[in-house]
Amino acid sequence: MVLTENDPSLGKRGTVVKVSSGYANNFLIPGKKAVLATAPTLKRFEAEKAKQAKNDSDTLTQAQRTAAELERTSLEIKVLTGEGDKLYGAVTAHEIQEELAARSGLHLEKKHLQLAEPIRKLGSYEVSVRLHPEVKTKLKVIVSKKV
Repeated sequence: MVLTENDPSLGKRGTVVKVSSGYANNFLIPGKKAVLATAPTLKRFEAEKAKQAKNDSDTLTQAQRTAAELERTSLEIKVLTGEGDKLYGAVTAHEIQEELAARSGLHLEKKHLQLAEPIRKLGSYEVSVRLHPEVKTKLKVIVSKKV
């Protein structure tokens, strides 16, 4: 049998497993969780694996390029302040994302910016950016007073 979806007890999608005929006929095949391991089926899964590996490699390469560009980037965000340079509101991942897209053309998803809590004071900060499970970098964010 070849698994068509991930199963915690049997393995990952595309894995060839040996199970009892009763389990296969009564659970795996009717639930479309596995198919018979024939030559065309195995060939199709191998082609899918190769395509997925290429996509993963392309994604990693793009993330590494973006990380290199982010390391060279310093983002200044101007905010309104009140008495004692206290910010009205806070600078969140959403504002950082929008400002980065507007100024440098880099489009990140909000989930990539790992901001523990919103920035509530003027100053210079390093925001962690996780673009890929294997690619992490820092973005320098300067929060300054709008004049």
